[in-house]
Amino acid sequence: MAVTRRDDTRSATAPAPGTATAPAPPAAAEPRRPRADRARRVADVLRRQVLYGDLRSGALPAEAELVREFGASRNTVREALALLRAEGLIERCPGVGTHAVAEKYPHGLERLLGLAETLREHGEVANEVRTTGLLTPSREVSSRLRLPAGEQVVYIERIRRLDGLPLSLDLTYVPRDLGEPLLAEDLVRNDIFVLLERIAGRPLGRAEVTLEAVNADPHSAATLDAPRGAALLMLERLTHLSDGRPVDLEFIRFRGDRITMSGSMSRA
Repeated sequence: MAVTRRDDTRSATAPAPGTATAPAPPAAAEPRRPRADRARRVADVLRRQVLYGDLRSGALPAEAELVREFGASRNTVREALALLRAEGLIERCPGVGTHAVAEKYPHGLERLLGLAETLREHGEVANEVRTTGLLTPSREVSSRLRLPAGEQVVYIERIRRLDGLPLSLDLTYVPRDLGEPLLAEDLVRNDIFVLLERIAGRPLGRAEVTLEAVNADPHSAATLDAPRGAALLMLERLTHLSDGRPVDLEFIRFRGDRITMSGSMSRA
């Protein structure tokens, strides 16, 4: 008698007939976020392109193109563009489009350079020397410069400009033995770093740096031609000669809309 053979092709993992099948878990979806959060995320990417990328000093894509690129709603894109406009980075003209209008200058944090050395490729840095002279510093300044309490220092206050635009307000304290010869030099056209190395007869070695955001007080705002309360980058820097002696304590207020700090970091 012939035997009929039946191949069972059902997968070993497939459920038996009549067994209920559990529904597949839904694909993970991004949590719903407020539009302001989504607009900020779009603005962060566009800011980078406007300042350093392919949108620098040029026209931005149309709203519809940005909607497709970011997968965002038109209202989200408009809110992102409004953020950049409020920062003074773009202008929006009806019938013309949106254009980048601002430029920030890079100030590296990897090498110990003066402003003129840092921005040499971007234009001419000139200094307006507002105040110079001897003063008796606070105990904090004396301690940072490793000076006896009550010993006078040279104080220098300058506005730094790039091609006429104010970039920073610098308040500098230098020990008297180096500072008095410094006052005889051309402080309008030279970085203090370069002059200090020549006067001291040795190179600068290292600096301790603190960077934070501060709001422009009325005096700083007027001096830097910035809106009162505008965000400034406050750099505190204590610079040492190569032998370790501290010789330059600076408090520098940079216009946050014209300077950007950058560097490269290693985890090693």
